[in-house]
Amino acid sequence: MAQYTFIVNPCAGGGHALEVEQKLKEAVDSLNLSAVFLHSEQVGHARRLAQEAAAAGSETVISVSGDGTNHEVAEGILGTETAMGVIPAGTGNDLIKTMGIPKEPVKALRHLLDHPPRKMDVGRVNDRLFMNVCGTGFDVSVLDQAERYKQRMRGLMPYLMGLISAIRGNEPIQVQLSVDGGAFHDEKVLILSVANGRYIGGGIPICPAADMSDGMLDLVQVEAVDRRSIPRYLPGLMRAKILDFKITKHQLCRHVCIRSKGMRIQLDGEIVSMDEADFEILPGALRARW
Repeated sequence: MAQYTFIVNPCAGGGHALEVEQKLKEAVDSLNLSAVFLHSEQVGHARRLAQEAAAAGSETVISVSGDGTNHEVAEGILGTETAMGVIPAGTGNDLIKTMGIPKEPVKALRHLLDHPPRKMDVGRVNDRLFMNVCGTGFDVSVLDQAERYKQRMRGLMPYLMGLISAIRGNEPIQVQLSVDGGAFHDEKVLILSVANGRYIGGGIPICPAADMSDGMLDLVQVEAVDRRSIPRYLPGLMRAKILDFKITKHQLCRHVCIRSKGMRIQLDGEIVSMDEADFEILPGALRARW
């Protein structure tokens, strides 16, 4: 089996991943690396490809995609000696910002080659993994609105446009919250994020204190405010000052449970509906190059 397996989601970034793949193939040839490139074709396929690559002895499986595919690759190699790499090719590419991986594909590849595998925390919510940030509330509204702009824009811009649009229709949400096995209590929140990484929405620093190797989840809770008050907090949010807001509560924990009927939660950028979300941290569960 090739030493490096690249799993490319050809739909990532509106087809941008295919351009990235070509640049990587040229770099792989120039570096004389033993590598194979595979395409994921549907939801869950990247997970199976990663499992097969790990079983065949591939040293590193590299996700060439956006944040949505990264957790599939992580699920495929979790518990093996195979390491994961990430090369950005999606719209938001938030995970790489915490990992310190360059945005330019060839620079990202060289960065991965220069960094030996080390342990990384991952999170689990109900029966699935997440690597970056999950949450409910305003960030879900932002992602909903951002979909309108992703065909025309990449990076932070569709999310900034989505953020502006979300203000007009945002409503606080009511949840029941339990932290580290404590009693459930009612909370009315604007934002409720459970973080392993730091960024959402193409670079919005929702939890600037998060550390992917500390064995802890970061719970960021922003209390409900009138929608007319939201714009005055946005500059501070973009300057990574959210944890300094008087309306923000930040705590480290290992387990979080959120209950709310028909709740919509974003899991590494994918929005799903559930009545209860049970989060836990898996310390150092993944080998990754970062």
